[in-house]
This record gives sequence, structure tokens and C-alpha cells, in this order.
Amino acid sequence: MLHLASETRPDWLAQALGALPTVLIDHAHCEKKAASTAMSLLFKYPKNHAMLVPLSELAREELEHFEQVLGLLRARGIAFDHLEPSPYAAGLHKAVRRTDKRLLDTLLCCALIEARSCERMKLLAEGLEDEELAAFYTGLLASEARHHVLYTDLAKVYFPADEVHHRLQELAGHEAEVLASPGPEIRLHS
Repeated sequence: MLHLASETRPDWLAQALGALPTVLIDHAHCEKKAASTAMSLLFKYPKNHAMLVPLSELAREELEHFEQVLGLLRARGIAFDHLEPSPYAAGLHKAVRRTDKRLLDTLLCCALIEARSCERMKLLAEGLEDEELAAFYTGLLASEARHHVLYTDLAKVYFPADEVHHRLQELAGHEAEVLASPGPEIRLHS
């Protein structure tokens, strides 16, 4: 269902649990960026009416998640601060074509980011000893999977389904290559 071409490397969870404050801060940044991306698409494609309400709703939900993560940070005495982002999203978006297929590729890259988030959050939910955090990540799984489906479904509004599926497979392969070269720091998408 998530259309990922690879699984997270085996050592990621142990690294994430060993640097949990950093992962939580990064998670907050990811939620903020996800909201920003949805809003950016609204501004770039205002004539694509089928996207307007779903992306507006998505942006609000991502901001709610951002606020929830901020609350978790605050409750744990972890200061929200700037982090160097993972090279993951930038690497993934290098595959976006600068043609009339740009919207297709952008939507599918967003879908893959949401899919990878879902996979990583499931790992956290299953691996955390902190019951509150484990429950929080379990609670996010359905929305992350739904966001993946939303972006894929929006692509199918504007492009033929077979083209969407083919390109999603290609981009999933690229996403797997990007993940094979993780950044120097542990991140939600590293």
C-alpha cells in the first residue's frame, strides 16, 4: 500500500532511539514542512480545483501534528531548535522533471515522503519503551498512510492511472537510492 521500494535499514531504529530528542525535534520540523508543502502547492496550482480543499485540510492537519510534537517536546523539557535537515527530501526531489509532468512528480514525491514517515513512525511505535510516545506514533500511522493515498489520488485526477503507477514505481526506486546514502546525522528521514 505504501509503494516503497525498500525497507528502513536495520540500524535506524536503534540510532533513532539513542537520539530521541533530536528525532522529536526533527519530527516537528517535518510536520511544519509538510504543512508548508501543501500550502505551496495551493499557491503554485490555484487552477487545479480538485486539489484546493484536500490540500488545505492536509495543511491544517500537519500543523496540528506540529503542535502536538511541540507539546511532547515541552513536556519532556526539550527545546525546539533549528536542525540541519536531512538531505532526503532534496535528494528525492532531484528526480522531479521540469516539464509538464512536474506536478505528477511533485505529488508522487510527497506521497513517498508520507509513506516513509508512516514506515518510520510504525518502527518508533513498536520500539519505544515510553508508552505515551509509542501511543502517539501509533495514533499518527493512519493519517500518514492517508496522506500518502491523498497525494497518489490527486495525481490520478490529473494524470492517467497507469502513468501514475509507473512513475510512482520509478520514483520509489529513486527514493530507495536516496535512503541508501543517509546523511551524517540521525533524522526521521535519514
